[in-house]
Amino acid sequence: MKLVVNCNLHFHFTEETALILMLRPFRGIQQWINREAFTINPAMLMLESTDSFGNSYQRVLAPIGDFFIHTSAEVIVTDNIDIAPGAYFVEIQHLPNEILPYLLPSRYCESDRFGDLAREIIVDALPGYDQVRKITDWVQDAIQYIPGSSEFPLSAVEVHHRGNGVCRDLAQLCIALCRSISIPARLVVGYLYNLQPMDLHAWFEAYVGNRWYTFDPTQNVLSGGRVIIAFGRDAADVSIFHQFGSGCVLNNMDVQVDLLDN
Repeated sequence: MKLVVNCNLHFHFTEETALILMLRPFRGIQQWINREAFTINPAMLMLESTDSFGNSYQRVLAPIGDFFIHTSAEVIVTDNIDIAPGAYFVEIQHLPNEILPYLLPSRYCESDRFGDLAREIIVDALPGYDQVRKITDWVQDAIQYIPGSSEFPLSAVEVHHRGNGVCRDLAQLCIALCRSISIPARLVVGYLYNLQPMDLHAWFEAYVGNRWYTFDPTQNVLSGGRVIIAFGRDAADVSIFHQFGSGCVLNNMDVQVDLLDN
């Protein structure tokens, strides 16, 4: 599947503001980037680097006034998502070192608070993939997915108490539940073809059967057409922008995902 993705951001700043952006598609085996564009207006020096998770990030000092960012990419991704009912639980002593951080509680995924609930949810499920599937189904049934319902990240505990949230919130509750039973899980942000309403999207991956598998508690059908921007422990690692200063207003964000003819 060949997709073209676009994201346009319009900020207004009342003071010079340092920004850390995470907007370029991830470079890895999950997807192939044919071409890419990244422009800012007004034009100025922007520094780019890679974080500890392999995500690309950009740093810029935005001036006072209007500031525009445009990103676009043509990306080849899989049409389908791999599923593996029965894939086995990987014991902690056999996990690769780079997977271990995804076992631990984090800022928005307080996995140390969810052990009892997780064990209730997964009763009678085979250890591994089937447990993650049970957790995903439970969150989809128990927590209402309401796009646009939260303007800032909620923790898993807050989402559980509140009973609703955006895609990021539901994914983080799933992550906390998985980690509470020693299954590594991580947050993914990116684009999803045919998402309604169209926006940037968040889902999660769990490590079972010695590899990562995709899960999405907001979608009734686990579809392909996913362009990954970043992976992280939770929303603190994968926010598309961090601003450092009080004079920042995001006036508009427009996201488009279109299918290209092969």
